Amino acid sequence: MNQAKQVRKVAFLGLGVMGYPMAGHLVAAGHNVTVYNRTQEKAQKWAQQYGAQWAATPAQAAKGCDIVFACVGEDKDLREVVLGENGALAGMKSGAVFVDHTTDSADVAREMSALFAERGMTFLDAPVSGGQAGAENGVLTVMVGGDQKAFEAVADVIEAYACSVTRVGAAGCGQLAKMVNQICIAGIVQGLSEAVAFGLNAGLDMKLVLPVLEKGAAGSWQMKARGATMVDNAFDFGFAVDWMRKDLGIALAEAKRNGSVLPLTALVDQFYGDVQRLGGRRFDTSSLIIRLPRPTTKK
Repeated sequence: MNQAKQVRKVAFLGLGVMGYPMAGHLVAAGHNVTVYNRTQEKAQKWAQQYGAQWAATPAQAAKGCDIVFACVGEDKDLREVVLGENGALAGMKSGAVFVDHTTDSADVAREMSALFAERGMTFLDAPVSGGQAGAENGVLTVMVGGDQKAFEAVADVIEAYACSVTRVGAAGCGQLAKMVNQICIAGIVQGLSEAVAFGLNAGLDMKLVLPVLEKGAAGSWQMKARGATMVDNAFDFGFAVDWMRKDLGIALAEAKRNGSVLPLTALVDQFYGDVQRLGGRRFDTSSLIIRLPRPTTKK
């Protein structure tokens, strides 16, 4: 974990499986952190664990802060923590920066960017990749859209929980880059699912074969991190199917707007729908393999 170059007063809104450890890394880096969560008991638990503060509303958490971070569910959740008399915007000071780690639409990122600019503040869309393990270990990849100067002002703080922090363009570009990321993952996981199922049906010891393939052209993070667990029929490793479907829905909607054709992504999105109907809503994304016939594997 990188040490902070300058202590900041910050707020973190949203203490889910990602936000909880991310906010903790900010405390460990020496920052003055106040958190908000819709379930107050979770905010209180976090504050006790990390010896920091919690607030009853986003506005209270954001009051006087240099940077306000958020990691919530989707567009409506972001609007809920930002807008209104209890929203973060009501409590933020002029010149403050709002960093949104939620995976949401490019449209809401542009909307928020314009709204914050009107108030003399800056909004950065900064979705993350790396999943729950990346958040817990402080090695997330962060793709940022928005003002260059604001990005430079907060990048070293984000490094408390990231191994890579990169500005990829103007407002909304961070979210567009995350869509590219999810499109890539969808195709890779489906291909890996088919490959593992094929190998098992052919009688191969896939626990032996996969480490061999990792060293060749077929190797990928998904193969290395999820191949063996797919063989074991284990799917409790973080990023849930429900969230992947939400993300793919955002990408498919954006594709309609910009004229892209995503046949594989649309198909895999339907496959994830099958997983949901099979009871796998909270399984991780590697659970695509449960749709495919294969020998019985241990759980």
